[in-house]
Amino acid sequence: MNIIIAIIIMAVVTYIIRVLPLAVFRKPIKNKFIRSFLYYVPYVTLSVMTFPAILNATGNIYLGGVGFIVAICFSLYKGSLPLVALVSCLAAYILEFFI
Repeated sequence: MNIIIAIIIMAVVTYIIRVLPLAVFRKPIKNKFIRSFLYYVPYVTLSVMTFPAILNATGNIYLGGVGFIVAICFSLYKGSLPLVALVSCLAAYILEFFI
């Protein structure tokens, strides 16, 4: 019975979160700050969820950090996503043999 109550509560909370903006904001948002804030929220949320997983992926936070730094460096030089992922994984993998 507790599981059913928990599912119902989660459904109501999720529904309220999704319907509340539609009910409150009927007109288009014209404030530049709020529009830019809402534009970047999904990217920030994804980054916040992904960054700890990057550091903990190898079991050693320093190896994950090296892979992250290599990925940033390669992505700044306009590397494609598969290339950036491959090079950062290889950097962490090769460095693992030296530690």
